[in-house]
Amino acid sequence: MQVHVLFFGILKDAAGKASEDVSLPEGATVGDLLSHYSRDAKLKGLLGSIAVALNQEYAVSGAALRDRDEVGLLPPVSGGADSPKPAVPSRVQLTRERIDARALADRIKRPEDGATVVFEGIVRDNSRGRRTLYLDYEAYEEMARKQLDDLAAQALARFEVREVCVVHRLGRLQIGETSVAIVVSSAHRAAAFDACRWMIDTLKKTVPIWKKEYFEDGAVWAEGEPFPPEIRKP
Repeated sequence: MQVHVLFFGILKDAAGKASEDVSLPEGATVGDLLSHYSRDAKLKGLLGSIAVALNQEYAVSGAALRDRDEVGLLPPVSGGADSPKPAVPSRVQLTRERIDARALADRIKRPEDGATVVFEGIVRDNSRGRRTLYLDYEAYEEMARKQLDDLAAQALARFEVREVCVVHRLGRLQIGETSVAIVVSSAHRAAAFDACRWMIDTLKKTVPIWKKEYFEDGAVWAEGEPFPPEIRKP
């Protein structure tokens, strides 16, 4: 059987490609696929901290593979309620256009809200003591949208908030531009603050979006936070 493998972030650089088809015997698992890549000297040292997506859902090593499955190998990203209802499409967005956080806030505010909390992640002009020229964000886009939908649904279920909105920018971003905006509206400020903080912290650990930093003397993929234990490759 054949599976289609996607590489992201630093794994894409190491593999020298964004994707490839791999032939495996019938009955092979995610673990078997990882064993295949552990024989690649450039990839072997990077596999210990990755997560694996099988058809756009996080998967463990023992998960069985089928012909024409899509497998994403995910380095740590730059950066729950039972059976949450899916978020409506307007709550989440991936975009290559400038983000207008004020417009997002105006869109979701209602007369019954006592608080609207807005978080913006901004591209700063330095990192690790080096002057940053610009950033480039890439994502496993189909999976990232699903994860953002789930994030929004969980926030609505876990916190006493009325509405949430999250928009993440992709592509090249210049200094001072907004990379991500999260807006939360609720009757009371405490719930809005708590939900907003939880959403950005969780997004940075679980949503497959990666950041490459460009400096005067080179470029590097930003080191992401470790995946939570429940989705980390065992």
